This record gives sequence, C-alpha cells and structure tokens, in this order.
Amino acid sequence: MPFSPMQLEYFREANHRWNVKSGATRSGKTFMDYYLIPKRIRDVSGKDGLTVLLGNTKGTLQRNIIDPLMAIWGDKLVSSIRSDNTAELFGETVYCLGADKISQVNRLRGSSIKYCYGDEVATWHSEVFQMLKSRLDKHYSKFDGTCNPEHRKHWFKQFIDGDADVYCQNYTLDDNPFLDPDVAESLKREYADTVYYDRYVKGLWVNAEGLIYRSFADNSKRYVIDSLDGLNIAFATIGVDFGGGTSAHAFNCTAFTRGLKEIITVHDYRRKDAATPEAIYSDFGKFLAECRLILPKGIPLVDVYADSAEQTLIGGMKTRAVKEHWGVEIHNARKKPINDRIRFYCILQGADRYKVLKNCKATIEAFEEAMWDSKEITADVRLDNGTTNIDSLDAQEYSTEPYMTDILKITR
Repeated sequence: MPFSPMQLEYFREANHRWNVKSGATRSGKTFMDYYLIPKRIRDVSGKDGLTVLLGNTKGTLQRNIIDPLMAIWGDKLVSSIRSDNTAELFGETVYCLGADKISQVNRLRGSSIKYCYGDEVATWHSEVFQMLKSRLDKHYSKFDGTCNPEHRKHWFKQFIDGDADVYCQNYTLDDNPFLDPDVAESLKREYADTVYYDRYVKGLWVNAEGLIYRSFADNSKRYVIDSLDGLNIAFATIGVDFGGGTSAHAFNCTAFTRGLKEIITVHDYRRKDAATPEAIYSDFGKFLAECRLILPKGIPLVDVYADSAEQTLIGGMKTRAVKEHWGVEIHNARKKPINDRIRFYCILQGADRYKVLKNCKATIEAFEEAMWDSKEITADVRLDNGTTNIDSLDAQEYSTEPYMTDILKITR
C-alpha cells in the first residue's frame, strides 16, 4: 500500500501521548489512519483501560472511520457501531461516541482510557476534550487525532501550541500525491478568495476577516445574469426570513437546474419597515404570483421554507395559503449552522454553480457586502449589527437548505 511522505513520517514519528494531523481537506490525513488504528489497538490489547473513538457525531464517525475500516479489513475484524455505542475492532470492544455535546460522553467520566482516536477534533465540544485529557492517564495511553484548521484562538489550536507532549503534522492540499489533479484544482477554485482557501487548501489556522464572499464582491458580473434562457430548470423553492426590530422581512425564490448542477436566485423581496402579519401574508401572495410569472411555464414551485423561530407567523401563512389557494406547502426551515450555509455558497460561487437574476437587487447587495465580525476572535461570526442585509442571505439559504448536501455531492 503506497503512502505519501507525510504519512510515512507520521508512522515513524507519531509516538507521543498526543499525536495530531492538522491541515487541508483531502490531504491524506485520515487515509493512513485506517492502517494506523489497527496497530494502535493491538499495541494495547489486554492492557487496562478503554479504547475509544470520538467524532463530531456518531453518524460521522461511522461514515468517516468505521465504514472505511470495514471496507479494508472486513466485517470479521470491524463491526458497525451498535445500539450500546460500541463496536468490535480488531478483537477489542471499542466505545464509539459523538463529541459535539458534553452529554454524549458523560459515560466516560471516571474511566481510564488507554487509546483514543479522534475524528474532526476541532468540531468537538471543548469540555469533551478537557474530560479526555484527564482520562488518558496510563503511561502507555495514546491519542491520534485529525482536524481541519479553524480560527487562531480555537481551543484545540491553543492545546497544540501548549506544553503538552504533542506531535503535530500540518498538511496542505498539495501534500497528497494521490489526489486527482483535477479534483485538487477544483477545490482550489471553489475556495479561492475565502477564509476556507487558507484553511482547507493551505492548511492554516487563520481568523475569518473582511468580506465573506470576496469573489462575488470583486466581480458580481460573473454571477449576475439577464434571463433564465438556456437554463434547464427543474423546480423552484422559496425561503422566508421573518423580520422584527432592526431586521427586515425577506423572501427569496431559487430555481434548481436538472441534476442540481446550478442554483439561481430568480426573485427577491425585502421589507424593512414594521409590517403587520396580514401585510406580510399579502405581500407574500403577490411575491408568489410574481415568481410564477418569472419562472418558465410549468416549472413546479410548491415548497416554501420559513424561519422556524416564528411559529405564529408560519401558522398564519399556512392558513392564508389554504384560503387563497396559493398551491404551496409551508415548511419549517431546517436552519443548518450559519457557517455551514456560508461555506455552501462559497463553494458554489467558486465553482460557478450559483447565479442570480439582475432584478434581485437585495440579494446581490447582500452577497457583495456580507462581512465577518472583526470583534470576534474566538469564533467565525457573520456581522449582524443592523446595518448589513443578512435577511436576504437567510432567506436565500433557507430556500436551498434541504438540498445542500445533495448539491455538494454533485461531481465538480
């Protein structure tokens, strides 16, 4: 089995209590672990203590680690994660737990851990890692972990740079000689001019600063189109962000081409002044009719995803939809984490898979002006100080959330 120079170096040198691979996505950080994990488990077989695998969630741990291990070594040596959160790996019973919430791993309190593998460590709840530090207490205990970089003040970065017995490798995308060059170039193009290029291509721990969608802000003409002519549109949805206080009400209609290759904002609405529920419903009915005039004849527009924080307004909208025969179904927006939504649009814009009709002034302005909050140095936070238009961004994101995972799976 061929390994990269970085991977071979890790095999030779990663003999500390804490062993970490940090860096770019698709750089080969995890692949070699499918051969390292069996060795680590067998090295401590029969010794006192627990063997533990931790990931962002149990589901991601199954997909990222258990499934590939099973594909390589077979189901006689590797089992799936069972209902009691354990799996059989290479003759050992291993605890397999999500680490995004401290409650998920409370069962490990008081236990001694002889070996722990950590997947996506930077996504964990910090208290989980604090607990792990006190449990990795045998003289032969070891930890192997991987992560993509985050901001410079991230708690895991502080640990890596501290005085613990840490061996850390830092990977760039180009450290993986087995990655298809076309895929590597696609990743670089998709993340260009964003904080994600520094983190996921160059492997750097950097703060999110300045404009979020720099490529859009620098060259919005690249994304703005005059019409839908020539686009093979399959269906459309609407996202609704209800305002209040300094926020505005926003509606965004998004069209999806066949095969989910591209998404296009075809119409938007933003109302900043105070509005009664009845006025909002009336405006939405008009907006819906306008969307159907803009979309090619016969294109289905039946799903509306509305801000789930406003259940009273959603209820009223559902009643109005039935009464006035809008022909749509109102759903609660799924509301993925904001930074997941931001990354999605950075990727689509970098890959030229997002377009917006020129009449969508509020959305164009929102993408041009969206910024990271410079006052936040311990997290990536989108600026929301009442002067920026994040309402149209929220509405836009809600309209596409149910399809984000599938869209990102499409071949680049």
